Amino acid sequence: MTFPISFLNKETSKSDTAVIGVMEGNNLLRSAKDFDKMHNGVIAKYLKSQAAFKGKNGQTLVMSVGMSDLKRVILLGLGEKNKLDVVGFEELGGNLYKALQGAGAQNVDIIADDIEQVGKKVSMADSAVHLASGMKLKSYTFNKYKSEKKEADKPTEIEQINIIVTANSAAKKGYAIQEAITEGVFLARDLVNEPPNTLHPESYAEKIRDELKPLGVEVEILDEKKMAKLGFGALLAVGQGSIRESRAVIMRWNGGAKLKKGEQNPIALVGKGVTFDTGGISLKPGAEMDLMKMDMGGSAAVVGTMKAIAGRKAKANVIGIVGLVENMPSDRAYRPGDIITSHSGKTIEVLNTDAEGRLVLADAITYIQETYNPKVVIDLATLTGAIMVALGFEYCGAFVNNDTLWKQLSEASDATGEKMWRMPLDVAYRKEVESEIADLRNLGNLGRYGGACSAAAFLEHFVNEGTEWAHIDIAGTAWWKSDKATTPKGGTGFSVRALNAYIAQNFEK
Repeated sequence: MTFPISFLNKETSKSDTAVIGVMEGNNLLRSAKDFDKMHNGVIAKYLKSQAAFKGKNGQTLVMSVGMSDLKRVILLGLGEKNKLDVVGFEELGGNLYKALQGAGAQNVDIIADDIEQVGKKVSMADSAVHLASGMKLKSYTFNKYKSEKKEADKPTEIEQINIIVTANSAAKKGYAIQEAITEGVFLARDLVNEPPNTLHPESYAEKIRDELKPLGVEVEILDEKKMAKLGFGALLAVGQGSIRESRAVIMRWNGGAKLKKGEQNPIALVGKGVTFDTGGISLKPGAEMDLMKMDMGGSAAVVGTMKAIAGRKAKANVIGIVGLVENMPSDRAYRPGDIITSHSGKTIEVLNTDAEGRLVLADAITYIQETYNPKVVIDLATLTGAIMVALGFEYCGAFVNNDTLWKQLSEASDATGEKMWRMPLDVAYRKEVESEIADLRNLGNLGRYGGACSAAAFLEHFVNEGTEWAHIDIAGTAWWKSDKATTPKGGTGFSVRALNAYIAQNFEK
């Protein structure tokens, strides 16, 4: 849903709904007390007359009495003083958005002048910014393929939200940055939610070009002829069973110092873009195969991040590459038992055609290193079911070869609420993917045990010595089956905000 959010230093006369913050124990903030005094103390009286609402974090209560100039007042539980970080404010905003929508609010004033009192080292401006950001993130919908609803079934749409805060100028500037990041998240969500008959490698590549070029991102598309000439044998093998041609897309954002060969090395983001994964000849079970449209979630995170950093004009040099394929069974498909040659020259014994994402990533990782000599390579992929067995749907798994890089990613994770858990890299896993008849095999020799670790170890064979590298397995976090505070069910856009924070915190100081 699209609605404007403004930051003002006083309430408007057009609002039909006011939002008042209430701390735990039903203690009103100073600004809420001033508002209540203007309305003859009706809020304090109403709070005393009821027992359910206690001002706990995320609680909401709709009042529709005693306010002649308003249709309703929504009381928003803020919780305890000095407790919320920026993620907490975003979650609070997500809960508030749901309450506003449920109440039928259209023009809203949120009294937030001293809401930072419930924050833990969060400024007045930042508390307002992240409250707004949480509302915006929660408002996302993907309904482009729904038939037009009857007028009676349509929900009341929010037309305007005003956040009343004296630090309105600083909040406005901060929110402009957050809005650019949110647009990147929304693009990633759209891509993951898109059906595979409309989002296939060719159309996906064109979508990337159309979205990013107007923002100043240089976009280069490699078709199958170009990739064959370059020796992308692993990526092309995965896609050869489909009637849809494979693509690789390189995205360049030059927002930092001018790139000089051998002097300034960019950050490289690499994404797995399997637009639909049947498993190929190693066919997946039919149950929930429809969800395999989200097997390009890693590429969506990369594309969304590129949109976010371009939208906010990040002062950093970032290169993104996504390998786009469709993994289908056919008379042309690659088979278990095949030996293929990757872009690096390493040969790979294929034991299971459903272990395809690591093949796509291997060629992309090799190409980005030899072409741009990046300082850091971060790849993202919905790579293994094993990571879901280990971590479920709350955390992604991060395999990182450098302690400083892990610390930086962990800090970005904490700053955005996109949770990462460090997983082990070990020489034992590297040996596990060595083949007796080729250089490597695309499965570990322990079957499903430690599958996420052996998949990461396979990729590690393609990382140049001395390159800082992280492999982020988002199989459990790229798609959620139920709503969360700031994320509706479906494609999540997971990693866009964390990657953006990592870049901002470490390359733009």
